[in-house]
Amino acid sequence: MKSILQDSKICWVCGNPHTTCHHVFEGTHHRKLSEKYGLKVYLCDRHHLVSKECVHQNPQLEAILKQYAQKKFEETHSREEFIKIFKRNYL
Repeated sequence: MKSILQDSKICWVCGNPHTTCHHVFEGTHHRKLSEKYGLKVYLCDRHHLVSKECVHQNPQLEAILKQYAQKKFEETHSREEFIKIFKRNYL
């Protein structure tokens, strides 16, 4: 599914046009659910994998992204549905 979190494939953090897709909720099962519900963003290497600022090493960035994803999900679904699907409330 197309991302519900952003319209363009530029880095969600800095706007760099060279990006890869990042599924907001990790793990095999949650990654599939992120794909199903469009909970993914595009990140440049610096913000995805290769620096201390990247989402996989920066808990603050990871939390901001998960909170944003939950808020966007809840624009069309309930909080209860989010928790049932993703097993946690990030807000």
